[in-house]
Amino acid sequence: MRTIATGLRFPEAPVAMADGTVLVVEIARGTITRVDPDGRATVVAEPGGGPNGLAVGPDGRLYCCNNGGFEWQDVMGMLVPGEQAHDYRGGSIQRIDLATGAVETLYDRCGPHGLRGPNDLVFDGQGGFWFTDHGKIRARERDRGGVYWARADGSEIREVIHPLDSPNGIGLSPDGRRLYVAETFTGRLWAFEVTGPGEIAASAVLGGPGGTLVAGLPGFQLFDSLAVEASGNVCVATLVTGAITVFAPDGAIVEQLATGDPLTTNLCFAGPELRTAYATLSGTGQLVAVDWPRPGLRLAH
Repeated sequence: MRTIATGLRFPEAPVAMADGTVLVVEIARGTITRVDPDGRATVVAEPGGGPNGLAVGPDGRLYCCNNGGFEWQDVMGMLVPGEQAHDYRGGSIQRIDLATGAVETLYDRCGPHGLRGPNDLVFDGQGGFWFTDHGKIRARERDRGGVYWARADGSEIREVIHPLDSPNGIGLSPDGRRLYVAETFTGRLWAFEVTGPGEIAASAVLGGPGGTLVAGLPGFQLFDSLAVEASGNVCVATLVTGAITVFAPDGAIVEQLATGDPLTTNLCFAGPELRTAYATLSGTGQLVAVDWPRPGLRLAH
């Protein structure tokens, strides 16, 4: 494991760029930051609130899930997100021009319901994207979350799965026919059958969201964001333990890579063969790189 950058303010959502740099959000700063291979960090946009998940869209612009912001606390020397920010004004999906840093709000609601805490997103091959709304936590209550699908041009948004318990990471299988969603506080990884753009197969599971429960972990291990390998394995950032847990599509554990940071939140794949994994160690403010034993899945854009 190689340390690329330190001193970041709760980095998340690494996106490997063609020029060898890596984009991350710094949630506690409200910024999008570009990290050079030598570790130099430069702010390229300031969405404010709580920029969270990132992905490059079909138009080459950057799409950002903005959770609206957290209150922050120091726990044993680590920066930890907490309740809904005191100046919270709602969540949104933002589109960012990397050349100018200009930020526009693409969606802040779906029908009558405002977005609460958009967390992570993944583009399909049809010009749309799936995203999770994790919700927000207040002193005595917590929002019910869900999964949405939206068009990149701002013309349509759909609530597809609701409710879910703190949905966080989201990804698509290599053939695009399976949508994976990780729930944070339950520590569960779900799969849903994709039948078309913004559509999933109807199913009824007693006490569940209508998908297939792929995996969970014993003990107190929570899930954050995820990435998919070219083989179809799902790599889930695992909180508390501080690791990346790799699951086969049938739920079997392939391996668990310890990182040393209990707030390990996300990863992406890079390099000619997608055999380098960049991971965000958010509690300690680091971006690290790991030589990955298997190639990652090339994203739609």
